[in-house]
Amino acid sequence: MGSLSQESRNSHAHAHAVCVPFPAQGHINPMMQLAKLLLARGVFVTFVNTEFNHRRLLRSKGLDLLRGLENFRFETIPDGLPPSDRDATQDSPALCDSLRKNCLGPFKKLLARIKSDEVVPPVSCVISDGMMSFASKAARELGVPEVQFWTASACGFMGYLQYKELVKRGIVPFEDEDFLNNGTLDDPVDWIPGMRNIRLRDIPSFIRTTDLNDILFDFVGEEAQHCLKSSAILFHTFNELEHEVLEKIADMSPRIYCTGPLSLLVQDIPSSSVKSFRSNLWKEDYSCLEWLDQREAESVVYVNYGSMIVMTEEHLKEFAWGLANSKHPFLWVIRPDVVGGDSAILPQEFLEEVKDRGFLTTWCPQDQVLLHGSVGAFLTHCGWNSTLEAICGGVPLICWPFFAEQQTNCRYACTEWGIGMEVNQDVRREEIEALVQDVMEGARGKKMRENTKKWKERALEAAGRGGSSYNDFNRFIEEVVHLKY
Repeated sequence: MGSLSQESRNSHAHAHAVCVPFPAQGHINPMMQLAKLLLARGVFVTFVNTEFNHRRLLRSKGLDLLRGLENFRFETIPDGLPPSDRDATQDSPALCDSLRKNCLGPFKKLLARIKSDEVVPPVSCVISDGMMSFASKAARELGVPEVQFWTASACGFMGYLQYKELVKRGIVPFEDEDFLNNGTLDDPVDWIPGMRNIRLRDIPSFIRTTDLNDILFDFVGEEAQHCLKSSAILFHTFNELEHEVLEKIADMSPRIYCTGPLSLLVQDIPSSSVKSFRSNLWKEDYSCLEWLDQREAESVVYVNYGSMIVMTEEHLKEFAWGLANSKHPFLWVIRPDVVGGDSAILPQEFLEEVKDRGFLTTWCPQDQVLLHGSVGAFLTHCGWNSTLEAICGGVPLICWPFFAEQQTNCRYACTEWGIGMEVNQDVRREEIEALVQDVMEGARGKKMRENTKKWKERALEAAGRGGSSYNDFNRFIEEVVHLKY
């Protein structure tokens, strides 16, 4: 879809990767970071969005996004859902169901066309998101090497791999909804390879079903199993952070590569129009960085629930008054679609109360915010990108996991890594106020900050020259992209 420069047509790129992200913001961003690293190594990249998300990207970035991207182009496939111009993440069950049923044919047709295109280098490999197994299947059918990129945590991946075992042991599906409140979710699970101190509530949340045919339980469990059939799996993590579970995954899939945090690896590549390209589907508000410049070091609470969470209006108000009552300055990202069925509207008296210390916006450059010296804590849903970006910034977490493997990430952040505190799911303003004050002022918060800064150093070492992620990315380039087996 992008126009190729003459230089690209006579491309000096010596390999060609077709990148296929899952069509949600938290998956597109790491795939784009990976694409930037590939480009820096002289690999031509075709980046395949769904038509719906590509329209959102064009609205966010403008048509100029297609100009000047050397050795890079976008292509699209339909997602099989009814047409929509809504500027929001699509319904997860409907999207997953449609991807599985409708995308193999269109992608296979696209891949065949790319393979026969003489103005780009021959396709070296297809890199598909770990939840887009149709792309790996199409690659195998067309004789193209394939690898799957698991953009979430390794502990989350191992959790998804247990879905079949949970059914076999008669734990899932649950008989009725009582399990949500009767303590069942606190039952220990002591048989997951490489994972300690895990309870049922810490396993990725799609197990919380009374229906074995639940779309998300079935879809994500199956997609994780498909990854093990891939020729290789790329993980967006670093070995030191999740070494125990990664060792067990390596027993199941001998060719795994850990290349995280990608944001740190990308820092070291030469400046270019592609390096500066940002793949956010919402317009980013950069004025928040100027506001942060006016704040004292580690004084601001940053609040963002990611791109997919939908909460009740009541929970939104409880978060709001908890933040207000803490008396700490805060930067709060509130997507227009964060409240189910409504636009997010905060009480006027709250806005009056916080006008001198609160900054509200609809989206921001989160990676830059978390690296800013004024940020002292992060109230988060514990999505994996957010967790890694917090580690890179040395910022401790106040965790309110919502769904998927966010519960698993939260458990690790709070118990294994010592960088987080968890918020009760039924949000109360008094608890938010107390947790914010504890993290920003208390002894626990000080210890968490020390731990996060230690993890930051380990992340920098992993991504630095000779580090584990640096070396794994080099191996991936040699063994997969350039096919030097």
